[in-house]
Amino acid sequence: NVLPMNPTSFPTLHTERLDLIEITQEHVSDLFALFGNEKVVRFYNLLPFKNESEGNRIIELFQTRFTNQTGIRWGIALKNTTAIIGTIGYNSYTTNHKATIGYDIQADFWNKGFVTEALQKVIDYGFNELQINRIEAEVMQGNFASEKVLTKLNFEKEGVLRDWMHWNEKHYDMTLFALLRKDFDIN
Repeated sequence: NVLPMNPTSFPTLHTERLDLIEITQEHVSDLFALFGNEKVVRFYNLLPFKNESEGNRIIELFQTRFTNQTGIRWGIALKNTTAIIGTIGYNSYTTNHKATIGYDIQADFWNKGFVTEALQKVIDYGFNELQINRIEAEVMQGNFASEKVLTKLNFEKEGVLRDWMHWNEKHYDMTLFALLRKDFDIN
């Protein structure tokens, strides 16, 4: 079962204020600015980047997932710019029409509705282009900003996954949110 996506042509998406673009080597310094910030990675299973070259393995991961049709991650850029201020996309999706979503954005752009705007477009793409039926989001306990974004877009809190994530020699509970295609309202 091949997913309905052409791995040779990365889809660029557009919203009112944003362009969702392919993440390439030219974004290494942008990723360092993003993932080098302790505030950004606080609820992420990632230690803050110590040097710019660490962005290369993230880029390779995103590109491999896209080529293998197991995931797709966009760079979030302000309209008509090429520098990225965050990333968003499907960390995984499967032929059983289920996907896991993730996102991050530089702290300077928090509380401006950018993640909600980008996420709405990515959800629409998932349901309509990738034929996804269920989108899941796993949120680390205490990440209230992320929970607020998901709730705003009609994700339902389904429960707590106890000791779900193991990272940095510790177990973390994660809250599972999900959105079904039948519950998605693009308005």
